[in-house]
Amino acid sequence: MQRLVALLIMLIPGIIGVIGVKLMRDVLFGIVHRGFFSLTLQFIIGLLMLLGGLAFVGGFIFYRDRKRNKVQPKFQRKPSS
Repeated sequence: MQRLVALLIMLIPGIIGVIGVKLMRDVLFGIVHRGFFSLTLQFIIGLLMLLGGLAFVGGFIFYRDRKRNKVQPKFQRKPSS
């Protein structure tokens, strides 16, 4: 059950990142989607969506690896006093 929840948590930001890539790709071909009034705005929103999705997925993986002590020593948590 926990793996399914983790998959769903990872799937949503992944889909957002893919939509961001699609928006940026469509700017190269000059396709403006509904809701955007300029290609520049569409590209910026797409870039933010891509970066947000990547940051969430990367943070999730980093947090999981840090919890399991699979990161370099400089990224490990300091022992609490």
